[in-house]
Amino acid sequence: MSINILVIDDEKEIADLIEVYLKNENYNVFKFYTAKEALHCIETEKLDLAILDIMIPDIDGFTILQKIRENFHFPVIMLTAKEEEIDKINGLALGADDYITKPFRPLELIARVKAQIRRFTKYNQDTKQNEDIIDFAGLILNHNTRQVFLNERQLALTPTEFSILWFLSSNRGRVISSEELFKEVWKEKYFNSNNTVMVHIRHLREKMNDSAEKPKFIKTVWGVGYTIEK
Repeated sequence: MSINILVIDDEKEIADLIEVYLKNENYNVFKFYTAKEALHCIETEKLDLAILDIMIPDIDGFTILQKIRENFHFPVIMLTAKEEEIDKINGLALGADDYITKPFRPLELIARVKAQIRRFTKYNQDTKQNEDIIDFAGLILNHNTRQVFLNERQLALTPTEFSILWFLSSNRGRVISSEELFKEVWKEKYFNSNNTVMVHIRHLREKMNDSAEKPKFIKTVWGVGYTIEK
C-alpha cells in the first residue's frame, strides 16, 4: 500500500532533504515551499501524513493545521526553528500529533513518521472493523445503545458524559484541547473561562473510579487539554 506524505517548508534545502529520506523509505512525497500550492494538494490528494513547518511566509503553519483539521484526521508533524514551549502547546491544541524542533536528525524524523503512520493505520483498521463499538483496556463503548461497560460493570453516564468519553476514546493517542472537546460535544462557542469541560471530566473520573493524579484512562495535559493514551 502506497503512503502519501505532504511536506511544506519554505527552506528549500530542508524540504529537499526530507523528501530524499522519505523516498528512501518508498513513500510518495508531495513537496511544497509555499502554503498556497500545498492547500490545493490537501484538498485534491489522499494524504496519509503531513510534515508542516510553522514559519511559512504566505500562510503560517498553525493556520494550515487548522484548515487540515476542519476536514481531515491524518497525522501532522510540526517543524519549527523555535524552542518556545508555547509553540508546542499551540500546535498540540490545534490538533498536531507530534512536534520536532530544527535542527533535527533526519533519521529521528523518519522514525516519528513511521510511528505516526503505524498508529493511524491501526486506528483506521480498528474503526473499519466496527465503527459503533470501541473496546480497549476493559472499557467498552457502544455508540448505538449509548452503553458503557468498565470491566463488565455498566456505568451510568449522562448523554454528555458519554459523548465526551466517546470522543476521547475515538481519538486515543491524540491530545484534545478543552476548546475542541467543548465544540464537539456542546456545539457552541468556547470561552476560556468556561470550566464546564473540567467539571464533566471530574464526574467521568469519579464514575470510572479513576484518579486525576494517576489516571488509567483520561489524562490531563496541563495547558493543553485531555488525552486517552493508546
